[in-house]
Amino acid sequence: MPVPPQPPPAGPPRVPPSGPAPLAPGDPAYRRLLIGLFLAGVATFAQLYSPQGLLPLVSADLGVGAHRAALLVSAGTLGLALSVVPWSMAGDRWGRRRAMVVSMVSASLFALAGVLAPTFEAMLGLRLLEGMAHGGVAGLAVALLAEEVAPRAVATAAGTYIAGTTIGGLSGRLIALPVAEAFTWRAGMLAVTVVGVACTAAFLAVTPQARRFTPSPTSVGRLVRIVRGHLGSAELVAVYLQAALLMGGFVALYNFVGYRLLGPPFSWAPTAAGLVFLAYLAGTWSSPRAGRLAARFGRLPVLTGATAAMAAGAALTLVPHPAVLVGALVLTTGAFFAAHSVASAWSGTAAPHGRAQSTSLYNLAYYAGSSLFGWLGGVFHESHGWTGTVLMVVALALTALAIAVVVLRGRGTAPAR
Repeated sequence: MPVPPQPPPAGPPRVPPSGPAPLAPGDPAYRRLLIGLFLAGVATFAQLYSPQGLLPLVSADLGVGAHRAALLVSAGTLGLALSVVPWSMAGDRWGRRRAMVVSMVSASLFALAGVLAPTFEAMLGLRLLEGMAHGGVAGLAVALLAEEVAPRAVATAAGTYIAGTTIGGLSGRLIALPVAEAFTWRAGMLAVTVVGVACTAAFLAVTPQARRFTPSPTSVGRLVRIVRGHLGSAELVAVYLQAALLMGGFVALYNFVGYRLLGPPFSWAPTAAGLVFLAYLAGTWSSPRAGRLAARFGRLPVLTGATAAMAAGAALTLVPHPAVLVGALVLTTGAFFAAHSVASAWSGTAAPHGRAQSTSLYNLAYYAGSSLFGWLGGVFHESHGWTGTVLMVVALALTALAIAVVVLRGRGTAPAR
């Protein structure tokens, strides 16, 4: 899934005065690092979300309901949510690049084992482990850039990594569905795993060794104190809730739109239904523009406007016409990523200290919401069909909107200076 840029850890990297100069544009090692992180983004998010477009095929083949099939996505994102903070601590101790290598290799192994798992329950367990492995890339990629790259180039370099997550999230769906339609849904997931393995091998071959890392382990006690401080801030908790509620609704919408399109009145072929994931490109377009609008008009107006647009777009998907449904998905997607872009940056800037831990908590809420509501949307789908899922998504968006208006009022209305 595309992931908008998130703020790098606060403060300069811990580097001895005599350490090597940071990488800058024009340096061959800089280009290799960017290529490597692009590949890491593709490998991670292609594999993490590869089951999403295949859920109707899984239901038909294994005889499981929509809510159970959705656990294939939820197990992966839950694993990632649980592992982001531990991976950040591992990166502090052993190095970002080294931890990312372990992350990518182990994730590919778990993905391969999951495809070959004999039972649905075994596959769920392996998807959970795979998601935990993916947390190393999701939690450390931007930190590696902040450590190795000159400060003036970090934002541009992060954009390359984010592009990789965009291409990965999209390609994971677009590759899996045609293969699944020609063969089986397991073959579709296997095809994405092969892409992930190839990207992992290329990452190992291309990415330069870290030059500016010095171990800086964070004690558990200090981490607990920082987290308690963040959770005691009404502003930060409200921002974390934006992540959980909006991401949860967004993932639920895409988890079950395939069931809507494969059934009457649409009755699309699986490959055609998979093309709706191209709507994700609306998020690639809207994310940076939301940041610029927030700098001009203030964060809260952009966040609330995007959230309201997301609720409206989700409601429009109830219209049983393909042009309306696809247009509504484009609107919902662009609005979600605009809101997410603003909220993710807010999670870092609103923390007076421990900004890296604050963005980690935001990521935890983001993927935990994906896991919980991505599954719960299936429960509503089982009982009330597509209408039930959509009403849940709209309710989540309106709840997030109410929290933002009540708690964040006066905190993000001024334009950035």
